[in-house]
Formats: sequence, C-alpha cells, structure tokens
Amino acid sequence: MKRSLDEHANRFDEIAGDYDDDQSAEYRACANLVIEHAAPDGDDVVLDLGTGTGAIALALAPDAERVVGRDISEGMMDEARTKAQEEGFENVEFDRGTFREPEYDGPVDVVTSNFAMHHLSDEEKREAIEVIAGLEPRKFVLGDVMFFGEPDPEEPFYSPDVDDPATVGTLADAFTSAGFSLTAVERVHDQVGVLVAERGPGTDGEPETDARIDG
Repeated sequence: MKRSLDEHANRFDEIAGDYDDDQSAEYRACANLVIEHAAPDGDDVVLDLGTGTGAIALALAPDAERVVGRDISEGMMDEARTKAQEEGFENVEFDRGTFREPEYDGPVDVVTSNFAMHHLSDEEKREAIEVIAGLEPRKFVLGDVMFFGEPDPEEPFYSPDVDDPATVGTLADAFTSAGFSLTAVERVHDQVGVLVAERGPGTDGEPETDARIDG
C-alpha cells in the first residue's frame, strides 16, 4: 500500500460528497457487472468491502437477506448511511473494516468489491483474498483497476501515487491459491475488469473463464 490507511481514509473523506457524481463510464459499467454477477438469493448475506458510498451494497440490498458494508472512510460511509435511510433499507449496515481485517465474523455467502483493492500491494491483495476465503463465501465478485496487458501509467485508471493495480494473472493466481475457481472474467477496459471467483461443488477443478486472461 503506497499510503497509510489514515491517508487513504482522509483522502476519501474529503471527496465523499462529490464521489458519486465524478465517476467514469467505465467505473459505472464495472459496478453494474459486479451487481449482475453477485446476484444474491433472498437468504444470502453479502459482504461489500471498500463499500464507499454504498453503490454496490444498496443495489444488492433488495435481493439479499442482509448486506454488510465495510470501509475505512467515515465520510464515504456517512453518504452510504444517508442513502440507505432515504431508500428505506433496514437490512444494510456500514462500519469500519479493511480487506485484511473486515471486522466481521458472521456468515457470508457473497463477497463484493468495486474499485478498492487496487490500493493494496500484490502481496497485500493475496493476504486479503486468503482472509476473505476464510470467511467461506461461495462467491467473490471483484471489480477493479487491473492490467490485462502491459501497464501504462498514462492511462486514466492508474495513478502511481496512490494506486497499485495487479495484473489479471496475478489476481487469478491469488484466487486459485486461496481455493477459489475463477468462473468469469469481464474486460471493461485494458485496465478495468471484473473477476468472479467461486467455491463449492463443481468448482474444484481447473478454473473456467469466459475471457482470455492476459498478464
């Protein structure tokens, strides 16, 4: 991680009020794919890591039994709580937590995250995926900045000062090492994509994907 948790939290606290209005078309496409692939059942518990202003958590709330959002920015979560109250959701909660320390020990069926894990180093991403695997979800849907080819710091989704994206291959290896099978790869942009990793019956063989993994 190129900055401390407090530095990242402060940065997002400062932009929380405008965050939803400043997102790119690629970010929104990625979020929509995460929501589509998460597809919780009515009795599922969803853990949304790096929940931010709650875009994923609140979109999944109508279809899930419960959604637990975790983030390091109180400013972002305040925005999420306000939206949840305005929309009348009573099955959503937001509190502080990180990828490697989610501060949640209840049941989890589906884990989601969008545009957050790229702040971790590759080794920290591996540690986070191991921690998440220990919660025993059947599915982890990750939307993020990731490299499908050679990284280009001039591209709009990669800021070397604060971001540390991984290649798709590195993420795929981290998932399979943690006991997941990669069942879908969605390429939104050369540096933006969605990975779907699953565990359980029928997913303990070779990973199946719907796109070629480069990098």
